[in-house]
Amino acid sequence: MANILMVVSAADSLTMKDGSEHPTGFWAEELVVAHQTLLDAGHTVHIATPGGRKPTVDQVSLAAESAGGEERAKGFRDYLESIDGELSQPLALAGVDPTAYDAVVMPGGHGPMADLYKDPDLGRLLAAADRDGKIIAPFCHGPAGLLSATGDGGAFTFKGRRLTVFSNEEELGGGTGENTPWLVEDALKEKGAVIENGPAWSSNVVRDGNLITGQNPQSSEDVAKEVIKALG
Repeated sequence: MANILMVVSAADSLTMKDGSEHPTGFWAEELVVAHQTLLDAGHTVHIATPGGRKPTVDQVSLAAESAGGEERAKGFRDYLESIDGELSQPLALAGVDPTAYDAVVMPGGHGPMADLYKDPDLGRLLAAADRDGKIIAPFCHGPAGLLSATGDGGAFTFKGRRLTVFSNEEELGGGTGENTPWLVEDALKEKGAVIENGPAWSSNVVRDGNLITGQNPQSSEDVAKEVIKALG
């Protein structure tokens, strides 16, 4: 079975366009569904964050209306409680040896827009993983973390690669709206990524070699299943 590194944002707020602070963190459904699916397939999953700080769950993602009902919300809360020991003592990205892992998985929430997109330790890890052909699988806002990765010449590691990400339509219509400080889809396009988004709020997974991406929370399980498939 494979060793999988799950990289999670350690941010608990995002500075908005108007300068206000928006409480955020990781999106419960994305971490829980991916983590559980990978574990159920027999793989080992280690969680890592910038600085080894305990990640914060976006409280909105635990509300019944966001989770798809109170039963699902309770399931997410219970699962997070069951892995609280691991969440409380994550690995620090700076100390992670990329050669020890077969895949890097990155769930979203708006947190990655506050820290992962510019984290140099994540950038080095992703560049090394990509050079070695390791599976890299960010989804929803997780692909913001790809922006941290550059090659020896300073070029964007994932320039020209096909991927999907939380779309402008989803952000403006059901995310943080017009006050969003920047749009991950636009930022990746500007760096040279080839965006292949599907209909809003529907599962969409794009695979380009070792890069597997998902568009939104609805893609969480399908991304994890594609990672499992890719690992053989």
